[in-house]
Amino acid sequence: MARAHRKPRLAVWKFASCDGCQLSLLDCEDELLAVAGAVEIAYFPEASRAMVRGPYDISLVEGSVTTPHDAERIQAIRRQSRHLVTIGACATAGGIQALRNFRDITEFVSVVYARPDYIETLATSTPIAHHVSVDFELRGCPISKAQLVEVLSAFIAGRKPVTPAHSVCIECKARGNVCVTVAHGTPCLGPVTHAGCGALCPSYHRGCYGCFGPMESPNTRSLSTRLAALGMTAGDIGRVYRTFNALADPFREESEAHDT
Repeated sequence: MARAHRKPRLAVWKFASCDGCQLSLLDCEDELLAVAGAVEIAYFPEASRAMVRGPYDISLVEGSVTTPHDAERIQAIRRQSRHLVTIGACATAGGIQALRNFRDITEFVSVVYARPDYIETLATSTPIAHHVSVDFELRGCPISKAQLVEVLSAFIAGRKPVTPAHSVCIECKARGNVCVTVAHGTPCLGPVTHAGCGALCPSYHRGCYGCFGPMESPNTRSLSTRLAALGMTAGDIGRVYRTFNALADPFREESEAHDT
């Protein structure tokens, strides 16, 4: 008698983050039912009390490494995971908490906490890929539900995920948006930002904030020249790159080039 085929085991892990990317998975609704039918959700505390021990076929990791315990835990997760996929800006680029990397963390802790001596944290907040090998990075703050389903489907089927490499500008063109920078002089990171949001902010006449991190081979220097022509100071230009994806190399390097 043939042995029953085991469903791939899926685990979802949280590090320093706001849970927004995990909620994006839960918000998939009908798509989530299809995913649940194709995999065994073995570990996902946000959604289930089931705690099946590894190994796991696919691990989705949200959040950045910010404590010594985090650094140890991600090593253990990597050892238990056949494929490890990081989801969201925190896991792929350190997140908002990576802003600590540009300042003195001791000063931050002393200002924020009444008892700093109770706080055990690292001097930096770093992406998962700084600590272990990662099989795929899915950017966004939060991630795109459609892109997440595509990534899960690809790994289940044993193929390479297909996510766009182009910028938000292409999404603007597809929606028929008038360029907010050309038409109104509004600063916008769309030309250097990875597609995935559907050009959400420009569709409401606001500049892109770079939620999905740098696109492939972004020309940040050219964009910065344009931002300066719009009247932005060097300090202002540096700050626009230091948001959700401050530690992504192209954004980090360009922000450091404008440190004053």
